[in-house]
This record gives sequence, structure tokens and C-alpha cells, in this order.
Amino acid sequence: MAENKDAIKTVSIEKGRKTIWHLQQMKNKGEKISMVGTAYLHPMFTMLCEKAGVDLVRYTVPGETGHDRAELVLMWTRMQRKQAPNICLNAVMQTEDYGDPATAVRKGAQILTDGADSVMPMGVTNEVVKAMADNYVAVFGHIGVLSGWQTGRFGGYRRVGKTCEDAMRVFKMGYEYQENGMAGMTVEMTPREVTDAIAAKLRVPVIEVAAGGAADGSEMVIFDLLGFMPPEMMGKHAKVYAPVMMETIKGLAGFTQEVKTGAYPLEEHGWGMDEAELAKFNDAIAKF
Repeated sequence: MAENKDAIKTVSIEKGRKTIWHLQQMKNKGEKISMVGTAYLHPMFTMLCEKAGVDLVRYTVPGETGHDRAELVLMWTRMQRKQAPNICLNAVMQTEDYGDPATAVRKGAQILTDGADSVMPMGVTNEVVKAMADNYVAVFGHIGVLSGWQTGRFGGYRRVGKTCEDAMRVFKMGYEYQENGMAGMTVEMTPREVTDAIAAKLRVPVIEVAAGGAADGSEMVIFDLLGFMPPEMMGKHAKVYAPVMMETIKGLAGFTQEVKTGAYPLEEHGWGMDEAELAKFNDAIAKF
């Protein structure tokens, strides 16, 4: 397996760390699972999620192209785990990393070795899921509307499962994933009745995102949760719990205004020189 040079940096499972196994136990006990999608934001946001008691974080990797993101995922995963040693991590895989069973097993295993607890290949085939599961690569996947380039097949990012036929299509996809070894999944943009029915029918954890139902828990993308998006761009499911963006802008504007007016810094924001040394310094610089 590649990346041997990083073997000493790999992360073992330690007491206190939440894994995919723990999420299954939560479902079995009827405990709701909280999940946050931190997207490509700095791992510091994953750390904040852990400190807040979030159960599961799904993250992707910054990069201009999918290939760039595929190249960076191992480094980015190590950074996530370093910042948040105990939270359950779900890494988004790039399409080139799960196009065939062998590649998916190799790259998925590398991602888990470097600190993730599960991987998420969007729109993956049952054959690939089975190969990964047979090789102990935990897959926490996705059903419902597909958020990546695959949306074109369904006419774009829009609600699914509005008819019985389409709802059964979503359910069957989740069922087949489960039977091929997928350890859990999110369901996106389905009616609340469909969402809850799928979660009740499947043995594995099913977490709703923009799906309205209770399911086994809920996910929200951090841009919505922390108010990064303007209200007119937020979906119906979104709820702002802390208006971080507006408060940040307000703080930066306040700082800028005080710098320009001379209100900052004040004497209390700095320190002075010893008077004898100051006198010598003034004399020296005057003669320079």
C-alpha cells in the first residue's frame, strides 16, 4: 500500500474515540445522532464540533479539481484527526478513488489508516461497496438526491421521492447498500414520511439532511448552521444557531474603524520602555 512513509503518523483507535460502531449502538438504543458537514473548512471547525459534543463530522478536501482533492485527502485527514482526536470522522471520497473495487479498497483503507472512521463515495455501485466492506473499509454513504456531478441524471439538485415509485427507488438503493455492507448513510431531500420510513426499515443508521424527518439523527452543513449564507440563499431545512458570519464582519469593521480614527491601539494595549533606556535610545537615534 502507498504512503508507507507516513505509517508512523497513523492514528490508532483509542478509548474515548467515537467510531462507526458507536453510531450503530446509538441507533440500537434510540439515541439521536448529530452530524455536521464542515465541507472544506479548516480542521479547526472539526475541533469546535468535537468540543460542542457533535457525534459525526463529514468533511471534504480543498482543491481546485477533484484530482487535487484526491491527492490531498490523506494529509487533510491527518489534520482533521490531530485537531479532533475523539470525534467520528466521515471523509468524502473523490470519484477517481472509487471507480473500481481495487482502487476503492486501497484508497479507502489509506484514508481510514490516516485517521478517518468511515468514507463516503457518492453514487457508488453495490459491487464497490461490497468489496470495501469485505475488506473492512467502513462506508457511511448517501442516498436520496446526489450532491455531486451525478445530479445531472436527475435534472439537478432537487427534491426526490415525491412519488411512490421514486420513494421506493431511494429506499431500494439504501437497502441494497446495507445488504452489501454499507455501515450507515445520510438521506437527502426526501419527504419526511419517506425519510422516517427508510430509517425505521433499515438496520444501519440513517441520518437526514434537508429531508424533514426525524430519522436516526440530523446533519446540517456548517455554512447554514453558523449563518455563513445570506438568508435568501438558505434552504428550508436550514437554521442559524450562531450568526458567526455577521458577527465576524461586525468585529472586523469595528477594528478597522477604530484603527482609522485612532481609537485603537490605546496606551493600555502596549507597553513602555524603561525611562533610562528610553533616554539613551532617543539620544542614539537622534544622532544616527
